[in-house]
Amino acid sequence: MEKKIITRPDAGLAFIHNINLKNSRQISALLKKDLLLETRQQHTLYGILLYIASTIFVIYLTLEDPDASTWNAIFWITQLFICINAVAKSFLQEAKGRKLYYYTITSPVAFILSKLAYNAVLMIAMSTINLLVYTVMLGNPTSNYFSFCMIGILGGCGLGLIFTMLAAIASKALQQASLMAILGFPLILPQLMMLVRLSKTAFGEIFNNGIPFQMIALLLAFDLLMIILSVILFPFLWKD
Repeated sequence: MEKKIITRPDAGLAFIHNINLKNSRQISALLKKDLLLETRQQHTLYGILLYIASTIFVIYLTLEDPDASTWNAIFWITQLFICINAVAKSFLQEAKGRKLYYYTITSPVAFILSKLAYNAVLMIAMSTINLLVYTVMLGNPTSNYFSFCMIGILGGCGLGLIFTMLAAIASKALQQASLMAILGFPLILPQLMMLVRLSKTAFGEIFNNGIPFQMIALLLAFDLLMIILSVILFPFLWKD
């Protein structure tokens, strides 16, 4: 006698809703954990702020009033090293026992999304501070400062997303710092080239009325691509 399996039409949707709700709770809990650790380990945050202030002060003593091209180049160099100092520690500071504990209580998707969200917010804050200090100490040679701020903040967020995934990969290797350098250069170079070219538009008169929507969409699409790749690839690292 065959058994009939009775299924509700909305059973699949309810299951997906429960999974999403569970992941959202895990992401919020992991974000709270990272924020709590950051508030307790304030030397890390103060170290980044000191790096920003000291670097820009040295540039000010050396150049005083740089031209637009030099100002743009030095800004992105500083932004890159801020990202390395702020984001690379997100996985490298996690102990092996703590990673095993995370493996038992959360899913890989929730874990990587929480890291991406935290580092994106951190880089938005650091990029904003970097822009303000640059403007105060080195002036503002841009013809459209708002456009440059949009590119700088979105670019900093994208750099944070890339280095989050690189830190996740490097955390599985013994030579973590060297692996990040090897993997980071070919991945970060295309985005840096794109950001430098886009930021040059803020110095020209052609976009004096504002940054085109296509450029903002391009930066947002690049950030979204990094999030999708991280969600797809990180579960394979999670199993090791």
